[in-house]
Amino acid sequence: MQITASAISLNVDDVTASANFFEQHFGFSKEMAAEGFVSLSRADAGFNLIFLQTGLKSFKPIHMRGHRADGLLIVFVVNDIEREYLRLQSVGVTITTPIETEDWGERFFQVADPNGVVIQLVQWITENVETTV
Repeated sequence: MQITASAISLNVDDVTASANFFEQHFGFSKEMAAEGFVSLSRADAGFNLIFLQTGLKSFKPIHMRGHRADGLLIVFVVNDIEREYLRLQSVGVTITTPIETEDWGERFFQVADPNGVVIQLVQWITENVETTV
């Protein structure tokens, strides 16, 4: 198998609100759009981000048609977590989880888009972190 592209597809109530949020705050660009559907891309993301309107009749598998994006995180690894934190705060994005540092060296914070999709920004800190093999 050779994978030629990757995408994550999320069901949300307001496709436009989520797409606009990711375009405005995370630099994604609209690649395709139709009724109840938007596909966003960003050259350095490594995947397309797709939003589908909850309940689309064309959604498969049918038993998941009414489900919403829930219980997952979209994670972006960045080089300067503090700069991104201040940038998003300065434009009025609500920080849902302030910056924290885990014992294993993950420094992160979280925001949410208008549909509640959680975005976690991470910077890996390697100095003074103990690892076990």
